[in-house]
Amino acid sequence: MDKQNGKIIEIYRFPSPNPNVELSEITYFSNGLRVKGMLAEPKIKGNYDGFLYLRGGIKNVGKVRPARIAQFASEGFIVFAPYYRGNQGGEGNEDFGGEDREDAFAAFKLLKSLPRVGYIHVFGFSRGGVMALMTGLQFSEAVSIVTWGGVSDMSLTYEERKDLRKMMKRVIGGTPGKYPDRYEERTPLYELEKLVAPVLIIHGVNDQNVSVEHAYRLERRLKMLNKQVECWYFNDFTHYFPPVVNRKIVKDLTKWMKCQIKR
Repeated sequence: MDKQNGKIIEIYRFPSPNPNVELSEITYFSNGLRVKGMLAEPKIKGNYDGFLYLRGGIKNVGKVRPARIAQFASEGFIVFAPYYRGNQGGEGNEDFGGEDREDAFAAFKLLKSLPRVGYIHVFGFSRGGVMALMTGLQFSEAVSIVTWGGVSDMSLTYEERKDLRKMMKRVIGGTPGKYPDRYEERTPLYELEKLVAPVLIIHGVNDQNVSVEHAYRLERRLKMLNKQVECWYFNDFTHYFPPVVNRKIVKDLTKWMKCQIKR
């Protein structure tokens, strides 16, 4: 791993939707590339846990939203959300859980380098679920991992999402039938023996974007390996939860994260 990974190159103040949270757009190194991301910090002085927010989607789909990052920071975290390579002025090309996982790893190191950050938690939404699990595998010091509507099996995503197949063939280089190894490399289910951090799985049972089968497969694998896992399934919801429910789950999951420190 490049020694400069996670080194901050530039910081620009960004307008914040929350008066209690400061936002900055950061340019940082990831394997020699200049990649961008957003940092959210509570304005009240003091030390906080770090919160690595790993977005879903690709390119302009699933972009990091300042209000969402500020929402987590307002729960008492210093939050960093990488945009991933090739996005919003960053160098390189995003490849859906391939080389771009390095952007998440470098972002973890960036959070570790901040003087006000203590423990670090990892959160992934949608495709970011894969990135979160990979980051947890890479850094045993991660205190907790949350995957919300998260992908756990890249071949299953190819099977389920006909609308994504063209993109996946382009960035991954082919189909799961032709290149199974490339899809396995992007599927953390096969490496969970090495996972240390407890995992919280949040999923809407009616999710059409990332089917609940992704959550079930992850849960079964973690339990088979006697790993710490907790599951919150919501029978009435899809990939997106109503705002009132969403806010409650944010409070509940951040409380869960903080409880893992005492274990």
